[in-house]
Amino acid sequence: MRSFIPGPKEIDRKWHVVDAEGKVLGRLATRVAKLLTGKDKPVYTPFMDSGDHVIIINAEKVRLTGKKLTDKIYRHHTGYPGGLREIAAGTLLAKHPERLVREAVLGMLPKTKLGKAMGKKLKVYRGPQHPHAAQKPAAMAL
Repeated sequence: MRSFIPGPKEIDRKWHVVDAEGKVLGRLATRVAKLLTGKDKPVYTPFMDSGDHVIIINAEKVRLTGKKLTDKIYRHHTGYPGGLREIAAGTLLAKHPERLVREAVLGMLPKTKLGKAMGKKLKVYRGPQHPHAAQKPAAMAL
């Protein structure tokens, strides 16, 4: 018996809206990463992008537990000598909450071309409004 491998036309992609209000960041990120990879579908194949599109709203109202607001540090390098930049999670949540949520979700995806393709299906918005009403996204309760 041969294994079933879905073709690109056989993959049914849906749109989901996830409300991050009051949700713990890590638990939200794991559930969203599972939707983006398609691991909750019966046609999941590890080497194919079979995941859905995910819209996260109210990113500014996400919760961090413990002392992560002050102790968790996000680092990136500008590429110039001495260009290591650090920002605390609390500061990042206040200034750019969509970056905080995006960073958490993308960290749980594969670090390959496939992971980049999955990451492009993630849309994160600070408030309750999003411009994707035409796609008729379904509300997802976590």
